[in-house]
Amino acid sequence: MVIPGKSDVVKKWVEETPKRATYYESEAPKAAETWENNAIAAGPNFKAAVQAADIEGRFKGGIKKAGAAKFKRKVTSVGVSRFGPGVTAAKDDYDSGVDPYLAELATIELKARGPRGDAGNLDRVKTIMDALHKKRLALLAAQVKAS
Repeated sequence: MVIPGKSDVVKKWVEETPKRATYYESEAPKAAETWENNAIAAGPNFKAAVQAADIEGRFKGGIKKAGAAKFKRKVTSVGVSRFGPGVTAAKDDYDSGVDPYLAELATIELKARGPRGDAGNLDRVKTIMDALHKKRLALLAAQVKAS
C-alpha cells in the first residue's frame, strides 16, 4: 500500500482545507437539525461506552439545552470566520495526530484486490479497519498510562 509522506499529507490538509470555508458557511447551518436528532439518538451508545447509570438523560438534556438554534447561530456568527484560521492553527496537532495512523497504514500488507463486487475485497477493508482500530486503542491506552 503506497502512503504519501506525513509532511505531504499535513501540507495538503493545511493548504486545501481552509479553501472549504465557503462550503462550511453554506452547509454547516443546514446540519443543525440533523446534528441535534443524531446526537440525541446516540445517547444509548454513549451510555454503553461510559457506563454511568444516568448518562443517557444527562447527554440528551445537554443536547436539548444547547439546541439546534444555538448550534446554527454559532456556526454562522463564529464558525465561518474561524474555520480557515482554526485549521491553520491546528497544523501541529493534525501533524502529530495523523502520524501514527499514516505509519500504521504503511505497514499493512493487503491481499490482492479481486474483481469489482468480489466479497473478498471486504477483507482488505477489514484488514485496514482492524489495524487502525488496534492502533487507536494502543494510543488511548498509552495516554491513560501517561496520565
